[in-house]
Amino acid sequence: MEIRNLGRSGLRVSAIGLGCNNFGARIDDDAAKLVIHKAMDLGITLFDTADVYGERGGSEITMGKILGADRKRIVLASKFCMPMDDSGAKQGASRKYIMAAVEDSLKRLQTDYLDLYQVHRFDPLTPIEETMRALDDLVKSGKVRYVGCSNWASWQMTEAAWISRTGGLSPFVSCQDEYSLVVRGAEKELMPAARHLGMGLLPYFPLASGLLTGKYRRNAPMPEGARLTKTERLAERYLTDRNWQISEKLIDYAESQGHTALELAFSWLLSQAPVSSVIAGATRPEQLEQNVKAGGWKLSADDLAAIDQITTAA
Repeated sequence: MEIRNLGRSGLRVSAIGLGCNNFGARIDDDAAKLVIHKAMDLGITLFDTADVYGERGGSEITMGKILGADRKRIVLASKFCMPMDDSGAKQGASRKYIMAAVEDSLKRLQTDYLDLYQVHRFDPLTPIEETMRALDDLVKSGKVRYVGCSNWASWQMTEAAWISRTGGLSPFVSCQDEYSLVVRGAEKELMPAARHLGMGLLPYFPLASGLLTGKYRRNAPMPEGARLTKTERLAERYLTDRNWQISEKLIDYAESQGHTALELAFSWLLSQAPVSSVIAGATRPEQLEQNVKAGGWKLSADDLAAIDQITTAA
């Protein structure tokens, strides 16, 4: 397993990470245990969860029960800011809420520190400086080692970086955003900003909810039990004429080079600066084996040019 620095920070993460949003919701504790142990056996060190995953707390609770002493072997990342109740009280990025949210996450995860604590989305009701100062206090206290953001605009990340630099505060070392062969909007502003600021990008939905695995085919029966088969909103989002055209051409290209669509999707992401690790969920151990193997194709300049032509022509 390749190990990379997360941006320009000293935090080292596996090139393939494990997204833990399935725990406590789509799979039970026994199934999660198999996935977690297999991930560690394969050398995956980055485990990414959030307080809201698993129907508000379920993912963190499951991980806390399973990890035990193995917690020290991994880079444990979580997030806060999304609503954790129906009243609207438990959400946001204010100092008051951050201090409560981190304690709740630590308790559920049964640990006394997080390697990476991320603001899950931008909070327009809280000044960025208040958020950054609160997060810096968590770093100074040892409860958090590094901080990052998710779903922030480039200007918001830039302002946070300026506040951190001028105020001597702990900066964001990472941003987590959607990025894949069919969703490349991050390339316009977010990725240039991240490179300039020294932040590592952690792409989520790297496979467009499974479209880029090659298991879905247009005008063919949908795989039973698969995410795009069961979730209408995701199917409407990803199964467009444009995306079908791109995925079909990518599958043909990968196969012409002796590889799979999955290998193409992961290896392409890992070739893009400033991507540090590709986060992918799994419900079965064999999926992890495929994910780890998929990141091993070293794409040439000709490969990258051909892929760009496919994905930008549609």
